[in-house]
Amino acid sequence: MTLKDRLCGVVMTLAVALLLSASAEAGAPQRKTQAPGYYRLMLGEFEVTALSDGTFQMDAGELDAALARSFLKDPVETSVNGFLINTGSKLVLVDTGSGTLFGPSLGKLPSNLEASGYRPEQVDEIYITHMHDDHVGGLSADGKRVFPNAIVRAAQQEADFWLSKAHMDAAPQDRKDGFESAMNMLNPYVSAGKFKPFSGDTELAPGIRAVATPGHTAGHTVYVVESKSQKLVLWGDLMHVAAVQFPDPAVTIQYDMDSGMAAVQRKKVFADAAEKHNWVAGAHLSFPGIGHLRTAGSGYAFVPVNYGPQP
Repeated sequence: MTLKDRLCGVVMTLAVALLLSASAEAGAPQRKTQAPGYYRLMLGEFEVTALSDGTFQMDAGELDAALARSFLKDPVETSVNGFLINTGSKLVLVDTGSGTLFGPSLGKLPSNLEASGYRPEQVDEIYITHMHDDHVGGLSADGKRVFPNAIVRAAQQEADFWLSKAHMDAAPQDRKDGFESAMNMLNPYVSAGKFKPFSGDTELAPGIRAVATPGHTAGHTVYVVESKSQKLVLWGDLMHVAAVQFPDPAVTIQYDMDSGMAAVQRKKVFADAAEKHNWVAGAHLSFPGIGHLRTAGSGYAFVPVNYGPQP
């Protein structure tokens, strides 16, 4: 082989290597997705799994100045969270996310449930904090129950309001969709005899208690989970905009049906959480939405759970 032949071979080898290198760098498409959204926490003997349904841009109203102090602006990217409690004898899901009602950035709770190691048919009971779309939208799909073996529980006052055709007919035109969504999501369970409302503060399962907190909606409910002296309070929609409502719990938002009562409930629950140092979790706190509350001046500061393996 001549020197010229050897040089040509070297040049071709380098060219192929450069081409392969360029392909390796540019050929892999960007994924543009996050890791599965679930987070595990042991609460005494109970296993709690936070499940992300995704996020959406929420119109926070006239809060621009307050949002800016936390480097945010309206609309605010907002998490939608559900919480799965395995008591050892029951598997209980609190809220089901949005399903297809809020667009493609949401509706991920069922897939994250499965990614966390559970299946929809394993869920024994579902506790609904209230019947807004982003809390009941994952109950049904195409008229069928997503959780075929689950009993659904919600406050009787909430059911009486949202599942009433008379209330829907009396509502303004731009509010009728909320009633229709609630009926469409709950009716498959009602028809199957799997919807069992409750009244007032009551224990629904050993270690899980419903506490009435009307204001955001007529029958809004928080759920208190307790095992081995450890307590977690699932807030539902007692608050929406952490950057604003923790420093000033008196701030209300347009989605509250009774803003005055919603503020009263929020102040009461915040004070209790800060005093007792219980775990708290919110449907619209940044995922996983679990942490503690401490006093900060005339308001409060949220301390998110420290990420890591839980014993």
